[in-house]
Amino acid sequence: MRECDIIFLTVPDGSIRNVWEDIRGCGVEGKIICHCSGVLTSREAFPAIEEKGAFGYSVHPLFAVSDKFKAYRELTDVFFAVEGSEEKLSEVMSLIASAGNPVKKIEASKKTLYHCAAATASNLVCGLADQSLELMERCGFSREEALAALSPILIGNMEHTARRGPRDSLTGPVERNDVSTVEKHLDCLENKEERQLYILLSLRLVKLARERHPDRNYAGMEEALRKDEEK
Repeated sequence: MRECDIIFLTVPDGSIRNVWEDIRGCGVEGKIICHCSGVLTSREAFPAIEEKGAFGYSVHPLFAVSDKFKAYRELTDVFFAVEGSEEKLSEVMSLIASAGNPVKKIEASKKTLYHCAAATASNLVCGLADQSLELMERCGFSREEALAALSPILIGNMEHTARRGPRDSLTGPVERNDVSTVEKHLDCLENKEERQLYILLSLRLVKLARERHPDRNYAGMEEALRKDEEK
């Protein structure tokens, strides 16, 4: 710590503040202290850091780190969100940009909303994939067969969405305004939780479809979805 100007506390979220309490008395004056939590602000993680003459930052890679030994190899071009003290902010952002990564300042008041957006794009998609796999298993597929069968459509859809955005990548019965197919989907789902998830996401797709095809009338589609929602 004595030799470093910038110190990263890359520990689980629940341990960041404890580690800070351990090191705050170890000569941190003038140093930049960073954590990598997506939801914690610098002030939440490093309370009273200014009293120690140090500068606190949250430096969050918008990336699902699943292996602490290998994930660094995949960080090329990953976006980073930075929040913290204004004094050294440009220095921290320049450090990240110098590695070739896009970086943006984020306000402390928006950290939780930002992290919710990240979780929606990453973790919640895993929940959707799991439901799809379960439905395939009911059709007679093994889990492995279902994953192999769905992999091309999962990967292809995410690639198209990342490249063109969700509106211009949208396909399927909602986009086609195929009400009868959507009604059949709802009828085949076995429990209320599955139907609720299908309905809520499909209503979101109706919004996208209207933006993409303003000349189409999606009132019947929305009515069918909301009618089933009330059951």
